[in-house]
Amino acid sequence: MFETPARIEPCFFQDTIPAVLADLTVELQREADNLGRGLHPESAAELADLVRMMNCYYSNLIEGHNTRPKDIEKALAGAEVEPERRALALEAKAHVIVQRKIDEMYSKGDLLSPTSVEFIAWVHRMFYHEMPEEFRFMERPDGSKVEIVPGEFRKTASDDVVVGRHQPPSSDRVEAFMAHFSMRFRVTEKWASTRIIAIASAHHRFNYIHPFPDGNGRVSRLMSHAMALKAGIGGHGLWSISRGLARGLKDRGEYKRMMDYADSPRRGDLDGRGNLSEAALKDFCGWFLTVALDQIRFSTALFDLERLEDRYRLLVKDISEDKRAPDLLAAVLKHGSLERGDVHLVLKTSERTARNTMSAMVRQGFLKSETPKAPVRIAFPLDYRERLFPNLFTDAELTMPDPRPLSFR
Repeated sequence: MFETPARIEPCFFQDTIPAVLADLTVELQREADNLGRGLHPESAAELADLVRMMNCYYSNLIEGHNTRPKDIEKALAGAEVEPERRALALEAKAHVIVQRKIDEMYSKGDLLSPTSVEFIAWVHRMFYHEMPEEFRFMERPDGSKVEIVPGEFRKTASDDVVVGRHQPPSSDRVEAFMAHFSMRFRVTEKWASTRIIAIASAHHRFNYIHPFPDGNGRVSRLMSHAMALKAGIGGHGLWSISRGLARGLKDRGEYKRMMDYADSPRRGDLDGRGNLSEAALKDFCGWFLTVALDQIRFSTALFDLERLEDRYRLLVKDISEDKRAPDLLAAVLKHGSLERGDVHLVLKTSERTARNTMSAMVRQGFLKSETPKAPVRIAFPLDYRERLFPNLFTDAELTMPDPRPLSFR
C-alpha cells in the first residue's frame, strides 16, 4: 500500500487552539521570562553549561544509559575516564557538544528552523560524528550489525523498524514524510503561541516518523530544545526538557505511555479530520507543555538566584581561609567577568595580594578563564554543586510555589 505523508495528520490544530493549550503558552512565557532575571548574562552562560550536562544526563537516562555527572565532566575536559564507563561518558559529551553549538547559533542569530530537514539532519550528523565507535552500530533482528551513517535517513527495506506497538513509515517513504513534516511545522513559526504548542506536537510527529535508524529520541529532544529557544521560552538555557520527560509528572513511565497514546488513530467524525486522533494530540501537547512548565519552575526554585550569592559566599568561606575570597566571587558573579588588573580595585588591596586570592580561586575551580591573561569568570565546580544547587542530579523534590491550576484533560 502506498503510504502518504498525510498519515501524520493532524500535525496541529486546524480551526482553533484549545483553550487549555493557549493558557499554558501564557504561563510558559511568563515563567521563562522570570527564569534567570537579575543574573548577568555571562554568569547565566556558565549556569547554562551546567544545565546542558543535566539535560544530557537525563536524555541518556531515557535511553537506559546511566552516566555519572563526574564522568561527563571528565569527558568534556578531555580527561581519562575508566574503561567501563568511557563509552557512556563520550556519548554524553556528544550530546553536550551539539546542544552547546545549538545555543551558540541561537545567540548569534544563525539557528535554522528546528523542524527543517536541514537542521534535523545536521543534529544527527554532528551527534554521531562525536559518538564513540561502540554506539555507531546497531543490531538488526537477524543478528547482523550495520553502521549508522551520521545524518542519513532510513532508505531501504532493511532499515524498516518497529518501535513497541508502532510501525513507523516504510524507509523508502521517510524523505517524503520529513518534507511534509518540515512544511507543516514551518507554518507554526508565524505566531508566538503556535511556536510554543508546536514544540510538543512536532516532538511526537517526528518520533512517529522515526526517520533515522537510531538516535531519534535524542535528536527529537535536541530539536525540542532548539524550538524552545526559537519560541522565546529558553529561559537563558537554564531549564531542561529531558529531565521532565525522564521523570514525568507522576512517574517515569509517563513519557512512553503518552507517546504511545498520541499514536492513537482518529476516533470518528468528532475527532478532527486527520488520520490520527486530534483529541489524543491535544492531551499529549497538554501533558508535554505542563512538563515544560514544571521544569522551568523547578529550575527557578533550584537555582534560587536571589540567594545564589549568599550560598556562594558561605561555601567559599568554608573552603578558603582567605577572607577576601567571598568578595571576589560575589563581584565576578555580579559582573559576569572581571579583568585581572581590576581585581585589586574590587578587593581594595595590593595587586600582589589580589593576584594571590584570584589564583587560589582559579586553582580551586571557583573561577575560570580562557587564557592565563584573560578576564576571570564564575565557575561551578562539580564537587560543590550539590552545596550550591541541591538535587541537581537527583529525584528529590523541591518546594515550589503553587501554580495556577491547569488541566490538560
